[in-house]
Amino acid sequence: MSHPDFHGGRLPVAPSAINPRDKSFTQEGFKDTVTPRALTVSEIHDITNDFKKAAENAIAAGFDGVEIHSANGYLFHQFFTNCSNIRKDEYGGSHENKARFFFETLDAVGGTIGFERVGIRLNPSAHGFFGITIDQDTIPTFEYIVERLNDYRNLAYAHFVEPMVPVDQVPYAVKEIAKHFRPRYKGTLVINCGFKRDSGNQVLEKGHADAVAFGKPFISNPDLVERVRLGAPWARWDENTFYVPGAKGYTDYPRLEG
Repeated sequence: MSHPDFHGGRLPVAPSAINPRDKSFTQEGFKDTVTPRALTVSEIHDITNDFKKAAENAIAAGFDGVEIHSANGYLFHQFFTNCSNIRKDEYGGSHENKARFFFETLDAVGGTIGFERVGIRLNPSAHGFFGITIDQDTIPTFEYIVERLNDYRNLAYAHFVEPMVPVDQVPYAVKEIAKHFRPRYKGTLVINCGFKRDSGNQVLEKGHADAVAFGKPFISNPDLVERVRLGAPWARWDENTFYVPGAKGYTDYPRLEG
C-alpha cells in the first residue's frame, strides 16, 4: 500500500494487484497509493524467512520478544480480507488459505525463538482506512484465526484492537472486540484502542481481557503509568505531529509537576 517512490521506484507488493485508493506515508509525506504487484508464492515464503531472521536478530539484540503485527492494514491483514486478497492459489479463498501466510510465519518465528516470546496483533473490525473494508466473511475469518490460535498454548499473548473508527452502521462489523473474542480465545488477551483509566479497568473487571494496552497516550504522557496510579488527568496528543521528523510531538510533552 506504499507509494512506489518509497521503494526506490519499484511497485509495492500486496496479496493481489488492487489499489486501496488511500494515502501512504513516504519520505516526502503522504502520497496517493498505486496498484501494487501481487506477491508470488516464492516471495511469500521469502517474507516468512525474513520474519524469522528478524526475530532471531531481535533476541540477539537483547529484546524479550517480538509481536507479529497482523492488523491495521499491514501485509498479513491484507491477506485476511477479501477487499485486498482475491488470490486463487493456496493463499486465497478459504479461511485456511487466507490465514496460511500468517500461520506459516508464526510457526517459523515461534519455532526459532520460542512461542512464549511471540505475541500477535489483530484488528478484526478495521474498516474505512488503509484501504481495508469489512464484508460478510471478515469476522468469520478472524474467528477462524483466533480459534486456531488456541493450539499455540505457549503463545505470549494475542493483542486485539477495538474499532478505530465508529462501526455502528457498518454491516457485519463487531463493535466490542474484546467481548466478542474473549469466549473464543483461551490464552492471554490484550485489548487496545480508546481506553482511559476507568474504561480500561472496567474491561478487566468484566473479564473481557487480561490486560489493556495504551499507544498514543504514552506519546503525550511520558509518565502515563504514574498518572494512572494517581488518577491524574491525561494530556492530549497532537495528531498534527504524527509521522513527522523532529522532537516536537514526541519528546516535548511535559510530565506531572511535583
